[in-house]
Amino acid sequence: MAFNINNRHQPIMFPVVIEDYVPADAPVRVYDAFVEALPLEKMGIKLEPNPKGGADEYYPKDMLKLLLYGYSYGGTRSSRKLERACHDNVSFIWLMGGLKPDYRTIARFRSDNKKAIKQILKQCVRMCIKLDLIEGNMLFIDGSKFRADASINNNWTKERCEKHIKQVEEKIDKLVDDIEKEDTQEGKEETLVRLKEEIRDKAVFINKIKDVLKEIELSGKKSINSTDKDCVNGKSRQGAHAIHNVQVTSDGKHGLIVNAEAVGQSNDYNQFSPQVQQATEVLGHEPKHVAADAGFSCIEDMKKVNPAINIIVPSRKQSQEEKGICPVGEFDRKRFLYDDSRDEYVCPANQRLTYRGDNKEAGQRIYKTQGHICRECVNFGKCTKNHTGRKIVRMIDEKFKEALEENYKKPENQKIYALRKEVIEHPFGHIKRNLGAGQFLLRGKEKVDAEFSILATCFNMARLITIIGIPGLLATFGKI
Repeated sequence: MAFNINNRHQPIMFPVVIEDYVPADAPVRVYDAFVEALPLEKMGIKLEPNPKGGADEYYPKDMLKLLLYGYSYGGTRSSRKLERACHDNVSFIWLMGGLKPDYRTIARFRSDNKKAIKQILKQCVRMCIKLDLIEGNMLFIDGSKFRADASINNNWTKERCEKHIKQVEEKIDKLVDDIEKEDTQEGKEETLVRLKEEIRDKAVFINKIKDVLKEIELSGKKSINSTDKDCVNGKSRQGAHAIHNVQVTSDGKHGLIVNAEAVGQSNDYNQFSPQVQQATEVLGHEPKHVAADAGFSCIEDMKKVNPAINIIVPSRKQSQEEKGICPVGEFDRKRFLYDDSRDEYVCPANQRLTYRGDNKEAGQRIYKTQGHICRECVNFGKCTKNHTGRKIVRMIDEKFKEALEENYKKPENQKIYALRKEVIEHPFGHIKRNLGAGQFLLRGKEKVDAEFSILATCFNMARLITIIGIPGLLATFGKI
């Protein structure tokens, strides 16, 4: 059998001009054209009108192209891998025109221009609006946990700080006693030096813990990670880790990302109105419909949204019922009818629960029967075992909550919510799996937001290539 055998010494005709290294329809040309169309000076990146040779820095547009295309390539995000790609990968060589910045230069550019990099997604969205690819009438919001560049072991609570300070102080006292013994017994000088160095190191460690403790007390947080102070502890399918909870808002027309932000909490509670507001600022107008899952179901938060916006968010109870987790029981609260005219509840046995007072801290109104009525009822022991009577808790904003629940049930809103499941999971799947970006490389909210802005833009670019095609995009970006 004959085989094809390579020959590394065989001469070949490699293109002399770098421009010929990649074909005309290569995806890298889209990223090149996109960055060329960006208003970098408005984003805060200064550009010299006539770049000259002999400069000590690389041209910002070239560095931005390298970051954006590197992130889109999947697994080529670190500065060292980007440096290697500039030497080995033909598409990167074409993109950089043969320039080969080292990893320190790449990392420094990414760190120094984080505010400008954060605006890449916003500029991409505005381009998509001009191209009529984003309408902004129907938005979907969801959050997903991304691992932080920090260990969960570096998470400090007030109790842990105080415990470690006490332990280290005891060790320092013991070391001081050892030094005194060595002095008395005229021990070796090397031993004394070593003990003093240990004391010095432990004193430095104590000061660091005290600084963290002070930050915890000032911030009001329950805990702080000493490596990345903006990350939080969170649980996922892979276990408990230090994470950033990334909130993404997608447009319903083509599923393009409109806004993205990393928030310092492990759940999506209280995040609905902030994400709607940020998306509105980017779009320039308010959406007509906004859908999110039950994790965003916070009445106080959703009341902040303009009533003209159609909010499609199931309550936690509705979500549980749909999943069959908590079926409605015979004497469940739902079986009790509310009489709005008398501000009372009517139980299944046709007895009334009267208003007894408010729990203002919890935002609740309390309703209760008289004890003897429940004790004499045939359902006593099933409905309640409390001898003082059955109690029902009603939210002060119950009418608003019920209106949202009824709105969610409408057939037209059910269709929108079903579309949400198809649209909003796509970005997270693409970013985590295709781009290999399930963990951030940078630390701190500002840098994490900048890094995710690049990732979200990469997702949008992949969608644009699918929707319009490479030739169409090249022509479009050339006109912007």
